Amino acid sequence: MFSPAYARARRATPSGADPFEHCALNICLYGPTGAWAFPEFRAPAEGPGRGPDHWQLGRSHLKWRDDGVLEVVFDERRSPFGQPLRGSLRLTPGVGLPAPVCLDAAGRHRWWPAAARSRAEVSLVAPALSFSGSAYFDSNWGDEPLEAGFSRWTWCRGETEDGVAILYDTCPRQGPPVQRGFHVRGDGSVDDIQPAQHTDLPTAGWRVFRDARSDDGRPVRLLRTLEDTPFYNRNLLSLGLAGQPVTAVHEALDLDRFATGWVQFLLPFRIRREGPRP
Repeated sequence: MFSPAYARARRATPSGADPFEHCALNICLYGPTGAWAFPEFRAPAEGPGRGPDHWQLGRSHLKWRDDGVLEVVFDERRSPFGQPLRGSLRLTPGVGLPAPVCLDAAGRHRWWPAAARSRAEVSLVAPALSFSGSAYFDSNWGDEPLEAGFSRWTWCRGETEDGVAILYDTCPRQGPPVQRGFHVRGDGSVDDIQPAQHTDLPTAGWRVFRDARSDDGRPVRLLRTLEDTPFYNRNLLSLGLAGQPVTAVHEALDLDRFATGWVQFLLPFRIRREGPRP
């Protein structure tokens, strides 16, 4: 959804660009062995390379196994210097929302955290690293480009003692702000939550505005900035959700920034357009 090539194709084709010409796989690791790859491909035609339960992108592929596990095997190059990034991820879906929800009053954009509390096992060959832990799986889709529908949004997810709390706050270009909040319990039941305390977080190097919601009386602390870009950042926070103290992953997206010419100029340095590969 952040592809500059896709944005150019949309501008050049009034009837709409073909999204299958602009499919991407983003892999990022944080910490001492950090690595980042964001290759973009033309999707294969339906058949051996693409079907309801599998997807081939260059030398990488995704597949839903018969046991319900999503398996991702990747063989990519890191940005910006091209070192290898190879390994696999296996995601076992857990509980989530039973159906999608709208992110704007007009109903043009939908979000479905279908497996908000899942399990992941990661095994890397390059760099040599293995780990496992909690995971999250969702989908976003809409009837118009994101920057046409929103000026910005934030998202947050933190595990509670008996489930997971997730927030999605959007600023649509038309209509009032929309705040979504859910506590998904381990038994699959879902409660609406609306933490009322807003906290502005300190900006990082690219000066993208970021804020977060928390339960009243529970301060928000920025523990770490995981990713800082001209239009997006990902963070680790300490805050209160669903009446409990949690450590949460948080994201802030500035779509006004994303749509500017200078950001579109910079994106190809991080999103690598790939040609056909064996």
